[in-house]
Amino acid sequence: MSLRPGECRTSTILLTIFILLGTTRFGIAAENFDGKWQTTVSCSAARDALGYSFRFISEVKDGNLRGLHGTVGEPSSLLIEGKIDADGTGKLYATGRTGSKEYVPGRDTPRGTEYSYNIDAHFKGKTGAGTRVEGRPCSFQFEKQ
Repeated sequence: MSLRPGECRTSTILLTIFILLGTTRFGIAAENFDGKWQTTVSCSAARDALGYSFRFISEVKDGNLRGLHGTVGEPSSLLIEGKIDADGTGKLYATGRTGSKEYVPGRDTPRGTEYSYNIDAHFKGKTGAGTRVEGRPCSFQFEKQ
């Protein structure tokens, strides 16, 4: 089967339009999450440890989230980083250092001990929610500022 000259050009133009529309659509969706987000972390009491909750501002730029509570490397710190896909799926990773023993399961962990865990999150519009994958139960709420 052969195409006439006009058909080939029309097919090329239509293909180019579909590619541009698809690229633009996904690019805009990822950018919708960019900005500052109030982040609330709430962890339930576990074993003999008290529950806790705190808030801080995270920032999303080009679909990459970064939020910090405290000072990196210091006791009672938490750094959350990760990618938010165009569909709102967030694969985040938390690293930090423990604070007061009353809030650490087992209580024999020295202050300032490093910890880390994964967070499964989902963002839609101006809100997001997530859960800690490993360890004690923790929830995450995100609200775009």
